[in-house]
Amino acid sequence: MAVQQSAGRDPYFPDNGDPRYRVHRYELTLDYRPGPNRLSGTARIYAIAGRAPLTEFQLNLADFRIGRVRVDGRQPHFTHRGGRLRIRPAKPVRAGAAFTVEVQWSGNPRPVASPWGGLGWEELADGALVASQPVGAPSWYPCNDRPADKASYLISVTTPSAYAVVTGGRLLTRTTKASTTTWVYEQSAPTSSYLVGLAIGRFQTVLLGDPGPGGVPQHGHIPARLLPEFSRDFARQPAMMELFQELFGPYPFEEYAVAVTEEELDVPVEAQGLSLFGANHVDGARGSERLVAHELAHQWFGNCVTIADWRHIWLNEGFAKYAEWLWSERSGGRTAQQLAAAAHRLLAALPQDLKLADPGRKAMFDDRLYERGGLTLHAVRCALGDDAFFRMLRAWVWLHRNGTVTTAAFTEHVARFAQEPPAVLFQEWVYGARLPPLPVLGEVS
Repeated sequence: MAVQQSAGRDPYFPDNGDPRYRVHRYELTLDYRPGPNRLSGTARIYAIAGRAPLTEFQLNLADFRIGRVRVDGRQPHFTHRGGRLRIRPAKPVRAGAAFTVEVQWSGNPRPVASPWGGLGWEELADGALVASQPVGAPSWYPCNDRPADKASYLISVTTPSAYAVVTGGRLLTRTTKASTTTWVYEQSAPTSSYLVGLAIGRFQTVLLGDPGPGGVPQHGHIPARLLPEFSRDFARQPAMMELFQELFGPYPFEEYAVAVTEEELDVPVEAQGLSLFGANHVDGARGSERLVAHELAHQWFGNCVTIADWRHIWLNEGFAKYAEWLWSERSGGRTAQQLAAAAHRLLAALPQDLKLADPGRKAMFDDRLYERGGLTLHAVRCALGDDAFFRMLRAWVWLHRNGTVTTAAFTEHVARFAQEPPAVLFQEWVYGARLPPLPVLGEVS
């Protein structure tokens, strides 16, 4: 399915991204030195102009020193201020024409400011970590930073040989020369800029389970000291993969990796084909197992099927939250109904002024959005019954794989599987703010 594009700028982040063109491939060549936290890079960006000629356009890039900029091999006029690299080609790009941008940059990467603190490239005590959601990607490379603009990636990173490099996708080559090693990864599936994650550290790599013929390779990259705890905490991830493929459809990418940093993270963060966890999520007692399920589920909901803009974030987080409940239900823990009841009690005691369909930028990552999103999926399941509900989920992923979606698209999709029109359900749960009564799962087909 062709990638759908939203019509204009993201209403929550109007300074990020440029809807006048789309990128279909990034080729990034990076050199990183952890000691001085020094990054230099070259990006070749293959793009296609929109319906109007491009007399100028912009990329998002943080405060680096810009070296060379070229558009189709020619030097353009450009300015770089406030995280925006504005480029005016020597000759306008024709409407619908393919064009190539080359950018060279260098400097000391650091997180970009956001309402949630610094996002993106984070220098660690011994290495680096990149978790970009929602607007941190420009902290380390020039990009059209909007979720609807999905592209393939070829990423080459050179570091001192003591360090390993982990990113989403398939490792093509690892080449050592003198004291440095170059790691080259290919992510062929269309990927949003916020979903390009990266971890650089002293990792030990382990295989999680035996994928078998046609299975999904799953690797863990962890500090050696955490290996005993990790082996227990992530032991059931292969079973999660099997369950989610049964419920949601085939895993959408070539392989899946988990990276654990030496340092603590507030929450794990998903990237495409990769999830990033902190050392605090590894305790040897499966204390964060629901988060392991949550991040894995994002590979279907958020990464393969991506929101057209940030107003629709519940289609990422509500689905991943409900996947936590489904894993619990199917693995001998509390049922989805019991977890829905607990979430309902929690929400009933909190302010009821959040609308899933458009929560506003400040409430994008509010716990209420996650819990109410999960409850909304439970309400849809109660209305459809299990057979139709899971057929609906699998069809949602299949029909929109590698594309972008909206709340309205999901409403229309559910209606195709419902015996009764679901308009009232969505009006109450998605477009309204008051908490509806607890949905109860009855007999299912």
